[in-house]
Amino acid sequence: MCNLYSQTRNVEAIRRLFRVPHNRATLLDPRPAIFPGYEAPIVSRADDGERELVSMSWGFVLLQDGKAPRRVTNVRDDKILSSRFWKPSFEKRRCLVPASSYCEPNGEKPASWFWFAVNGDEDRRLFAFPGIWQRWKGPIKKDGPNVDIDVYSFVTTKPNALTDSINHERMPVLLTEVEEFETWLTGSTEAAFALARSFDPAKMRIVQSGKTKMDLLGKAGDDGTATLL
Repeated sequence: MCNLYSQTRNVEAIRRLFRVPHNRATLLDPRPAIFPGYEAPIVSRADDGERELVSMSWGFVLLQDGKAPRRVTNVRDDKILSSRFWKPSFEKRRCLVPASSYCEPNGEKPASWFWFAVNGDEDRRLFAFPGIWQRWKGPIKKDGPNVDIDVYSFVTTKPNALTDSINHERMPVLLTEVEEFETWLTGSTEAAFALARSFDPAKMRIVQSGKTKMDLLGKAGDDGTATLL
């Protein structure tokens, strides 16, 4: 699974890769650490079919009796076609979640955090998590007021060998090609589901490890608790 990632590129880099028109791109600052409940950019299709870059809140909301609502950030590939919680959004509201790295903890206590990136000419090559979104109307805190917000989550699958060396449970699905972006946004459910597979470990790498829960982008932390690889 993945409950921490980064998006460190500027809005123009996102707009170019995901082919979002200038007038459909919200101004967004880079985010070196995105946690559940944070606002972050996603690419979706507007009512007229054009792509748009907007900000949404990470994590679908699951109500729990007597407890605070839970933010569910990851969609299992083996549940997305059968779960009533996920299936309607998968069929009708797919999106792309721009990212430059994602983070997984190891099993130690306290944990060390390992940041994964896709290989490329840049320090952090942009890619996308295949996501889904919905409009949530209700509380997001225990005994809190009802709110009206757009929320998103993204798909996870079995870990590849590199991710499995740190986290044995799940890894996010990664999309890097223009054709994959189009298929996820506009293709049939069958074609989109076919993209839910582990990423080639030879095409990615661990770029940082340590106690720091932030993508430092080549700048060592003042406390020396992160190692850039």
